[in-house]
Amino acid sequence: MNRRGADAALVAACFLWGISFVIVKRALDDASPLAFAALRFGIGAALLAPFAHLGRRFSARELGAGLLLAALLGFGFLFQTTGLVWTTPSRSAFIVAISSVLAPAMAAVALRERPGWPLVTAVGLAALGTYWLTAPDAGGLNRGDVLTLATAVLFGAQIVATTALSRRYDPLRLVWLQIAGTAVLGAAGAALFEQASIHWTRQFVWSLAYTAVGPTVAALLLQMLAQRHMTSARAALLFCCETLFAATCSWLVLGERLSAEQWLGGGLILGGMVLAELPKAPSAVGFRQSAEHNTGSS
Repeated sequence: MNRRGADAALVAACFLWGISFVIVKRALDDASPLAFAALRFGIGAALLAPFAHLGRRFSARELGAGLLLAALLGFGFLFQTTGLVWTTPSRSAFIVAISSVLAPAMAAVALRERPGWPLVTAVGLAALGTYWLTAPDAGGLNRGDVLTLATAVLFGAQIVATTALSRRYDPLRLVWLQIAGTAVLGAAGAALFEQASIHWTRQFVWSLAYTAVGPTVAALLLQMLAQRHMTSARAALLFCCETLFAATCSWLVLGERLSAEQWLGGGLILGGMVLAELPKAPSAVGFRQSAEHNTGSS
């Protein structure tokens, strides 16, 4: 695969993740969020299993690494899916994009490196962008936005953890553990914290099939193939497309309208994301190498 082919593959993955925000939003009309997440990731784990080299036993350290990543990814996706009950797909996508700003900040803390001015500026831009995106005249910071902010923090930590752990263990096996772990967390959460409900409408079946196959399996495989042929920094910049696809799809399908201030807020978040990644060319990481942002984002 040449450079253009790799770029095209990653942009295609971002498209699958981006439009999943809208599809999940519509799926939640027919299912409770945790039950939907359990089904989506359970099917995804079954589909990925033949490719995950599960014939070999997991070592204790490999299993521990997978469980850590599963906890970060799983709770992140559960918060994101639940947050979509109250927030809009485009707002969710812009807020989730903050994870790419938080990741290098978390890495700087973990590695005890002094953050430079680009990182400090990026965090400031993301904070200002979040204010304008969720300003009082735009409806304020609702509970869905708060849950999605928690998702951004968890995804940021997951990116940092993946940076270290993916170099030590088989990435496909770690990805499968994350997907399977998210399915288990979703099932447990549905049993403990919600009155799980599913209405098997045609729209729901289609949404479930798409999110399990598209952003959870196909996009992951595209992402893994593409990142073999590009730097992590280049991948991080291409991931900006995910948020733009989500906002565009929400506008076309759901008729969502953002004010000029909200678009400015989203733009500042994306600008902070780019600024945070550019100085980290050797070590920046793109999408959380796991089943879906973006999924989806989602």
